[in-house]
Amino acid sequence: MAVRNSKALGDKPIGKLLIQQALPASVGILVMSLNILVDTIFVGNWIGSIAIAAINVVLPVSFFIAALGMAIGIGGSSIISRALGANEDSKALRTFGNQITLTLVLSIGLVIPGLIFVDDLIPAFGGMGEIFDPAKIYYIIVLCGVPMLALAMMGNNVIRAEGKPRFAMIAMIIPSVVNLILDYILINKLNMGMEGAALATTASYFFCMAYIIWFFLSKNSELKISFSHFNMDFPILKEISALGVVTLARQAVVSVTYLLMNNILFDLGGEESITVYAIIARMLMFALFPVLGVTQGFLPIAGFNYGAENFSRVRKSINTAILYSFLMGLLIFAGIMIFAPDIVAIFTTEPSILEQTPSAMRWVFAAIPIVTIQLIGAAYFQAIGKAVPAFLLTLSRQGFIFIPLVLILPKYYGELGVWISFPIADVLSTIITAYFLNREIRHTLR
Repeated sequence: MAVRNSKALGDKPIGKLLIQQALPASVGILVMSLNILVDTIFVGNWIGSIAIAAINVVLPVSFFIAALGMAIGIGGSSIISRALGANEDSKALRTFGNQITLTLVLSIGLVIPGLIFVDDLIPAFGGMGEIFDPAKIYYIIVLCGVPMLALAMMGNNVIRAEGKPRFAMIAMIIPSVVNLILDYILINKLNMGMEGAALATTASYFFCMAYIIWFFLSKNSELKISFSHFNMDFPILKEISALGVVTLARQAVVSVTYLLMNNILFDLGGEESITVYAIIARMLMFALFPVLGVTQGFLPIAGFNYGAENFSRVRKSINTAILYSFLMGLLIFAGIMIFAPDIVAIFTTEPSILEQTPSAMRWVFAAIPIVTIQLIGAAYFQAIGKAVPAFLLTLSRQGFIFIPLVLILPKYYGELGVWISFPIADVLSTIITAYFLNREIRHTLR
């Protein structure tokens, strides 16, 4: 293996180390989120608001398959971080090889039926009426590139597990830049409409995957695998699956949430309400970038030091990550409360959308400062390899609480019931997570 740069995860001061890990992750997420935002602005202004709704319909399917790569990446990265911390290099190499094999087999295996049943899946996710045709065009092209995205997302998490956040950041920036450049050329200059938007997105997946492959083949990576590491190692696959299912379940719940929201909002307000939700969903992806960056930076630190049984550093990393993310959450909350109308005006000029979206956005972001505790708490259990509590806490927010609320409250409060479901779920899931995290600190991390 290459020089053990990952050892810094166990040596440097936690505050400085977390910033060092979180800053590149935050920048990468910021650029990726800006890509999604600007892409939505381009599509909304150059194609139309129906195109925004069409892309929002496709996202659950493509993101779920791509999330397989993320799930395998995060699950395997937890093993790799702990293995590096315990000086078990052979296990780290076998884990990485198995991650690659599993990602390719599962993502390609799901894309094929996804293409076969396209006419059934799009309406099921809210692609009805005028939305169906543009959604189908976008879906078919993007889905063909999803295995590349899955491989890239898997590899990106392994790069972080090695303690190389700068390279992980670059891997997130590349597809964003490629997508925006090609959006401008294909949509604005060549007038290719939804086909142009889809081709730009798919090309960005390819360039991201190509960069990550280069990283692991270069001297920058510690993980130099051989063909023997690709052979299925069932104990390792079992551990990857147990931890990865947490991420996969989270994305599955996100996909189900999109399905429910698109259908419920279509019944309540038609295509306009779906467009309102699409704009808010983009802002959720964008605005939370610093919090998600802290969470990503926290994972390898907690995993490495837990593997090295340095529990005092694990405790300090938890406290520092919660403090940093909470402060970021306060800034996000203030920005949304003050500038919601101005934010919406960037996406569209349609009066009905401008009128409906700001108040809905404020409800959705109402509990963001405290939900940071929930994100760090769930991430901790995943980082240390405790799959069951990680699974339950990850699903508590959207799966166990939000989905029942969004099925019940709109019956009594209409669209308002949809929007207030967000902060209620955030508060309840944070209380639950705080209880279990505190118990873990008191009993396990003495």
